[in-house]
Amino acid sequence: MEIHELVVEMKILERRLTLYEEKYGVLSEDFYAALMSGKLARYDAYDETRADFSRWKGIYETWLRRKQAYTKQIQHRDLAETLRVQPAY
Repeated sequence: MEIHELVVEMKILERRLTLYEEKYGVLSEDFYAALMSGKLARYDAYDETRADFSRWKGIYETWLRRKQAYTKQIQHRDLAETLRVQPAY
């Protein structure tokens, strides 16, 4: 995936993450850490939160993979050459 494609996809994922962050009142990074450490197990009994948490986790993990790919690519490129400059009309 090209850098600009990664940026677009990450922004789309961030919009989806924002919906969960606003609904549950915590940032995705904190949610993910709590979920992975087992601190949210008591919510497994609730169908809505279990489904939401599963989707939220998946979206966040996809965002993390895209972020890692972006970071790896950007470190090996000249930023001036990577910029997609488009003319203003």
